[in-house]
Amino acid sequence: MVRGKVPEKAHSVAQRSAARRAKVFWSGRSQAIRLPKEFRFSGEEVTIFRLGEQVIIEAVEVERDAKGWPVSWWQLAGAAPEFEVGERPLQHERDDVLSDPTR
Repeated sequence: MVRGKVPEKAHSVAQRSAARRAKVFWSGRSQAIRLPKEFRFSGEEVTIFRLGEQVIIEAVEVERDAKGWPVSWWQLAGAAPEFEVGERPLQHERDDVLSDPTR
């Protein structure tokens, strides 16, 4: 399904007969919907938009690497320009205040 290309009344008679009611409630200052099991999403994020009087909710599929990191994160991290951090002085030496028994 291409976003924004769904006809105004896209659901057929068969789809309407499979429709279920869901509870609308408030969670803090946000309105929420308790989805029945068969409508649950596997991911952590969805996109939501209006199409006429309909509200369309679509799962967001995030491409991940073998260790579970989003691939877009690595692309962003690799896109950072190299920059000069300047000269850094050597770390100064100090006595450890926790090992001094007089304190």
